[in-house]
Amino acid sequence: MVSKIGLVGGGQIGGVLLSDIVSRGLAREVGLVDVKPPALAEGKCLDVAEGSPVIGRDFAYSASKDFSALKGAQYVINTAGVPRTKRPDGTMPTREELLTINLSITDAVAAGIKRYCPKATVISIANPLDAIVYRLYQKLGISKNKLIGMAGVLDSARYRYFVAQEAGVSVENVEAMVLGGHGDTMVPIRSACRVAGMPVEQFVSAGALKKIEDRTRKAGGEVVGLLGSGSAFVSPAWSALEMLEAIIYDKKKILPVCTLLEGEYGVKGLFVGVPAVIGAGGVEKIITVKMTAEEKKLFKNSVAAVQNTANEVDKLTKALAKKPAKKLAKK
Repeated sequence: MVSKIGLVGGGQIGGVLLSDIVSRGLAREVGLVDVKPPALAEGKCLDVAEGSPVIGRDFAYSASKDFSALKGAQYVINTAGVPRTKRPDGTMPTREELLTINLSITDAVAAGIKRYCPKATVISIANPLDAIVYRLYQKLGISKNKLIGMAGVLDSARYRYFVAQEAGVSVENVEAMVLGGHGDTMVPIRSACRVAGMPVEQFVSAGALKKIEDRTRKAGGEVVGLLGSGSAFVSPAWSALEMLEAIIYDKKKILPVCTLLEGEYGVKGLFVGVPAVIGAGGVEKIITVKMTAEEKKLFKNSVAAVQNTANEVDKLTKALAKKPAKKLAKK
């Protein structure tokens, strides 16, 4: 158990994180920040606190509309941002289309972390994932091992679930890895997919695997479309908690995470989804995966998409910096 975990955003993901952190006994105190009136953060925390005697968990909480609730947090999970919501015409906005508004939100989050818990290890879930983590790194100025994006754990879990359903086996028997950017260019690594240690092709046909991999890339949008409003919230929260527990308990667990590459995979200066050893030091070691020629091609394409998003962040940041604060808020 650690002293304090901070949560930014009290929406559906934040709510699951809050209740699970308490039920798992991960922290003595949880700090929740949410700007929504009248006092959403306070209400969410009080709800969990009043139920804590039922599950036998003692914990303290701090809740606020500003970032003061993060004061002293050793770990922060960021969920702040506008989720994808179905448009009136039935179409779905891409993660990249959320960039403009979520960039300004991210800047506020970074400022809050720097003020109240500058030494915290940060796990970010907010979309568009690759862009938000990249921007947080620019604003926070912390070491790369202490800033991690949650994407690959969730994407890989989805891949594992679909494979298990098709193969007719337990999800516990399936190992899978999804790398690259968190979006339509993500790369399910079929050559690394195993069912009870055996090649996945022994259990699932090539045609079925192709459909599964396509579905994995679009899985987030599928959930959004079914919900009609908002996006997936339980699976992203559980995925972030797997990363957090690996750090808190120093598990040295290999997980696919969005981390800064400095020459690995031939990439420099971008946050990209790759497998890494996650322990008390955060991202402790990046693992190089052997890929097929086709997987390498797809990965390169995904990195190019991440680069385009990073370029867009830089361009948008310069444009917004030239505008008055009021216009920035309206933007």
